[in-house]
Amino acid sequence: MSRAHVELLTRAGCTICQQVYGRLTELAAELDFELTATDVDAAAAAGDNALRAEFGDRLPVVLLDGREHSYWDVDVERLRADLSQR
Repeated sequence: MSRAHVELLTRAGCTICQQVYGRLTELAAELDFELTATDVDAAAAAGDNALRAEFGDRLPVVLLDGREHSYWDVDVERLRADLSQR
């Protein structure tokens, strides 16, 4: 089975996004998942408006394997549980 992929949807200047990314970085080292971050405004400027249209009003958003997992914060216990069930 491949490693889980956690993606953080974020935007420049978002301090909550930075805090969530820091927490996810710690969890990635502990729980062994791949972590990436996507700036929804940069994606929109490059022509992909879908992420900003769907998630832009509730950033940061945590996606687990491409599906919304939590927003505004990391639901650590749920993330642990979901990763253990993969």
